[in-house]
Amino acid sequence: MRKHTTTACLFLMLLATACRKDVAVFMNEDTDLGDPSQNGFSGFYLLNEGNMGSNKSTLDYFDFSTGKYQRNIYAAINPTVPKEMGDVGNDIAIYGSRLYAVINASNKIEVMDAKTAKRIGQIEIPNCRYIKFHKDFAYITSYAGPIEINPNYAQKGYVAKVDTAKLQIVDKCIVGFQPDNLDITNGKIYVANSGGYMGAGSTEKYERTVSVIDLQSFKEEKRIDVAYNLHHVKADKRGNLWVTSRGDYKKLPSRLYFIDNQQQKVTDTIPIAASNYFLDGDSLYIYSTEWSYITYSNVISYAIVDTRTRQVISTAFITDGTEQEIEVPYGIMIHPVTKDIYVTDAGNYVSPGILYCFTAAGKRKWSVRTGDIPAHFALLPKQK
Repeated sequence: MRKHTTTACLFLMLLATACRKDVAVFMNEDTDLGDPSQNGFSGFYLLNEGNMGSNKSTLDYFDFSTGKYQRNIYAAINPTVPKEMGDVGNDIAIYGSRLYAVINASNKIEVMDAKTAKRIGQIEIPNCRYIKFHKDFAYITSYAGPIEINPNYAQKGYVAKVDTAKLQIVDKCIVGFQPDNLDITNGKIYVANSGGYMGAGSTEKYERTVSVIDLQSFKEEKRIDVAYNLHHVKADKRGNLWVTSRGDYKKLPSRLYFIDNQQQKVTDTIPIAASNYFLDGDSLYIYSTEWSYITYSNVISYAIVDTRTRQVISTAFITDGTEQEIEVPYGIMIHPVTKDIYVTDAGNYVSPGILYCFTAAGKRKWSVRTGDIPAHFALLPKQK
C-alpha cells in the first residue's frame, strides 16, 4: 500500500527523524554497461519520497557511463536551499532541459537544470501530486486542500496548467476529489480521481471516475466511471488508457482497468492487483503491494500484461528468486534500450531503501542502498 495517498498516510507522520547525510557514492563494479554511446541516456534520477512529516525527500543519481550511484545530490548541489528537497517527493520528470520534482506535503514543484540538478526555481501548488507535459505547459494534479483524512472533505481537486517558461500557473480545471496521476493523449487529459481522504469511513465515499479534460479549452468534458479509489492512468501506443484501482483495502481488491479511447468507457478488467506499472512498448510491467485491513498484511505480486491482447503474459518478471528479498516494491522503470528492469524496495518506510537492477531476463545484476522510500525515476537523455 502506498503510504502517502490513502488513509494510512497520516498514521506514518513523524515516525522518524534523522540528520542529513552527505552525498554517498557507490561505484557499481558489476554492471555490464555495454557501449554507453548507444543507449541514448546519460543516467537516471531517483526521487526518494521520505516519510511524511520528516522533511526527508532526497534525490539520487545513477551514471550509466561510470556505474556510479550518488545519494542525496540535491543537498550537495544546492546547499543554500532551506529545508532542501522538502517533504514527500511524489513525482519526477524531465522535460526539455529541466528536471521537475513534485514535493507533495511541501506544496511545491522544485525545478532544476536536468543535467546538473542545480535549482532554477519552484512552482507553488498545494498538495501537488503528479506532473505531465504538453508543448509549452506542465499539467499538475492537486488535492487543493490540506492533508486530512475526512469523510466529509469538501474541497475538490484540480489540474493546474503551468507555463514552463515563466513557471507560473495560467489556468486551473476542477476535477474530482483527490486527483492522482494523469496522462495526455489524442488532445485529452485523463485524470484518475481517488477520493482517498474520504474513503476511511465508507467505501462509497471514494471517487470512482476518470476526468476527461479537453486540452484546447482546458475544460472538463466528462467523467468515465471506472472503480473506487483510482491511482494511475497511462495511455498505450494506441491511445487506450490503463487505470489502476487500489480498491478499499478490505473486500474490494485492487484491479487494472482498460478504457477504450474510441468508446470512452471501460471495456475490460484484468483480474490482477496493480499498485504501479511501467509501459515498455506493448508490455505493461506491473507490481502490486496489496494491503488488507482484514489480514493486516501485504500480498505482493508481479506481472506483465500485453496491451495489444490485454492478456497476462507473465506472473514473474523477476526470475532468480530475488523477489523474496524485496519487502515492499515501490518503484519501477524499464530501460528503453537495454531493457534492464529497475525495482525499488521501500523496506520498513523509515530506513534507507534498496534499488535493484535486473536483466531483461529478470536476473539480478546489482543492488544499492538509496534514500528513504525510493519511488520515482526520470531518465536523463544524452545532451546534444
